[in-house]
Amino acid sequence: MPAFDSRLIGNSTEFARVKNTARLIANTQANVLIVGESGTGKECFAEAIHAHGSRAHKAFVTVNCAAIPDGLIEAELFGYRKGAFTGANGDQRGHIAAADGGTLFLDEVGELSLLAQGKLLRFLESQQIQPLGSSETRRVDVRVIAATNRDLYQAVSDRRFREDLYYRLNVVPLAIPALRERRDDITALLDHFTGEFARRHGVRAPSYAPAARKRLKGHSWPGNVRELRNLSERMVVLHPQREIDVAELPPEIHTPIVKNASRLFQLPATGIDLNALEADVLGQALTMSSGNRSGAARLLGISRDTLLYRLKKYALD
Repeated sequence: MPAFDSRLIGNSTEFARVKNTARLIANTQANVLIVGESGTGKECFAEAIHAHGSRAHKAFVTVNCAAIPDGLIEAELFGYRKGAFTGANGDQRGHIAAADGGTLFLDEVGELSLLAQGKLLRFLESQQIQPLGSSETRRVDVRVIAATNRDLYQAVSDRRFREDLYYRLNVVPLAIPALRERRDDITALLDHFTGEFARRHGVRAPSYAPAARKRLKGHSWPGNVRELRNLSERMVVLHPQREIDVAELPPEIHTPIVKNASRLFQLPATGIDLNALEADVLGQALTMSSGNRSGAARLLGISRDTLLYRLKKYALD
């Protein structure tokens, strides 16, 4: 479908699985919780789900939860009437009302304070809003998609995130893999972004030498797809119409990522079965944590949702 193919580039096994799940739930009304590292494309998934569903003709409203102070969260979400507080010089429709009939995307929802979480929970339970300064409530029809790079399950355990709100949001979880976990998609993403920025800047797109493509595919991409997108634009602007070789790549990519002296694992000359190795490490983490999945995730340095995704991948759940 165009809504997915144009927004979600990549067909690696890991990415295709998540994309197919998103496609399946797009035409439902279920709330969705998208988890993944910064830059993995969580908002792109939210946009694709909205565009592919029955609410596509209505508004898609994005709220950056990390950017709203506690004192303003109620006014921002629910709106206010003139005179409700100092500076309220007129009626203001809140983000939820603006999304009526459409989709409300709560980005960085893990950054909300407990106070703000309570206000959001009340709306999710009642589907009603009451603007500040108004005595009337009104019902709104909003689908909620939330996203976070935090481990909300762990945050619930640490009493930093409300359990009842977590389960309200986490009706359908989507764990977006990091770019280093879907390296087969790097070339397709690189070509897509290169063409996009060449058109935007009105220049002929550069090409990439095989050695440069190999180096890019081997990069760890700590900034994920966002980092690759920014690099693609930089190369288009600095090297239009040229073939880009390794020497033209930025220092952070041109320099080898891991030095021999600091390697944690030495690849044998005969090679390995990477899937078998990963499954074995997952099993060891579960054993060491006595089956506690949050504990196993901490041992592996990944989120609990990512662990669950990998356990399902290897039928270890």
